[in-house]
Amino acid sequence: MPTVKQIIDIVDQIAPFSLAESWDNSGLQVGDPRWPVSSILIALDVTDKALSEAEKLGCDMLITHHPLVMSPEKQIDFSRMPGTAILTSARSRIAVVSAHTNLDKAQDGLNDYLAQKLDIFCTDVFFSDAMKNESAGQIQGLGRIGQLGETMTLQQLAYRIKEELGIPRVRIIGNPGNMVSTAALCSGSGGSLTTQFLGSGMDVYITGDLKYHEARDIESHGKSAVDVGHFSSESIAVELLKKRLGQMFDARKYEILINSYDQEQDPFLTI
Repeated sequence: MPTVKQIIDIVDQIAPFSLAESWDNSGLQVGDPRWPVSSILIALDVTDKALSEAEKLGCDMLITHHPLVMSPEKQIDFSRMPGTAILTSARSRIAVVSAHTNLDKAQDGLNDYLAQKLDIFCTDVFFSDAMKNESAGQIQGLGRIGQLGETMTLQQLAYRIKEELGIPRVRIIGNPGNMVSTAALCSGSGGSLTTQFLGSGMDVYITGDLKYHEARDIESHGKSAVDVGHFSSESIAVELLKKRLGQMFDARKYEILINSYDQEQDPFLTI
């Protein structure tokens, strides 16, 4: 039976941990690399509910996109997160592994998958670490830029995104009638790359978590943007990881059951 370490090595082949941002905490969050793995649950976030589902299903590992912790904890309090998750992991022998910015940046990773869903033909990375990108010899980096499948209005693009991602609403910046044919996209929170978008020559920016002043900058430059939200741009990481891991397991003849946690919801509710 494969071990936690062997599964981590497979995740590393899908999304090399060397690509992760310096501030990130991708990789093993909790657990023993020697534990055997016969069943996995994949989720977007490490939550008590996701771990409870992993326990219920008898899973040996929880693989998520977002890490359990992003910065060092000064104390581990078992009555609150992340302590409750650490306690459950230890008691139930459920290893927790996260693939965060490494999955965002990897070739055929989250941004490529998002582009594929939105019918965007990627031509390059949006923002890259030149040294890492050159050494890998692949399309790797934060976000993607490319061509839309067809020229359309900003409003038409917004409706397409809602339909393809199965979400009830998006926020748009710019005249709804603006014609767009090229796009920059960045899953998660892409506001910090607004300046790069404005200098990219792309017509529209598709991302999440744009702030007010970033929106004003886009508007003042006569550009367009679609803010799909952090959750909606990254929840597809679950189906991506399930698909890629399934392919890798089949190639190795690993008989590992892969489960998807489908009960997650955007923490932001509109009333």
